[in-house]
Amino acid sequence: MNFKVNPVFQNSIESILDKIKSFNSSGELFGNGDRNKIKLFDLNGQTINIKSFKIPNIINKVAYRYFRKSKARRSFEYATILLEKNIGTPEPIAFLENFNLIGLKDSYYVSEHLAADLTYRELVEIPDYQDHENILRQFTKFTFELHEQGVEFLDHSPGNTLIKKTENNQYDFFLVDLNRMNFHENMSFEQRMNNFSRLTPQKEMVAVMSNEYAKFYTEKSETVIFDKMWQATADFQAEFARKKRLKKKLKFWKS
Repeated sequence: MNFKVNPVFQNSIESILDKIKSFNSSGELFGNGDRNKIKLFDLNGQTINIKSFKIPNIINKVAYRYFRKSKARRSFEYATILLEKNIGTPEPIAFLENFNLIGLKDSYYVSEHLAADLTYRELVEIPDYQDHENILRQFTKFTFELHEQGVEFLDHSPGNTLIKKTENNQYDFFLVDLNRMNFHENMSFEQRMNNFSRLTPQKEMVAVMSNEYAKFYTEKSETVIFDKMWQATADFQAEFARKKRLKKKLKFWKS
């Protein structure tokens, strides 16, 4: 077993371990649990969530033991880095990895549970969402600031940014599902634009984001930013649709 806890929660180690060990039989399920399962627990009056990652295939069992850090460990370490950079994310509490003779058996990431007002997904699915454009523009500035600090969030997709309204129509943004990130000294223009590709298929939203991004990224014109951002989006949507068709065919052949 490999277990690490945030020093802030050092006095709660026994309680955290107990909750992880009883994960399958206790806690409140959060979300649908299709791939990874998340459950909510109470820790000394604070709501925390524990994410149990899907048991890896045999190749990844070995890889996560000897060659790569597990998703749970990366989530913990990346959250720590983000907070050091003053980038919003739920506070990391702990991670635990269990191993057997083959490799990684199972793993868990424990963090603060953040009750959000919305996610980016609402902006995609509800075009008339209250204060829509203002939220979208603030989100774009938040993403620009990520890029300026060299943070390439590879899972920058609709459900992975939690949004909380503060006051005077201002919003705070928090990244979740952190196990896929790159950290750079500087991010290229192409890396920056590709980082928007998963967010929305709606051209109108891309136009707003490119307009806002151009206010801060002065190396390129708004037109160039829009063209590149939209091309990255279109390429991602085309590949997503291709994979969806392929899965449908495979399912048909298996039936």
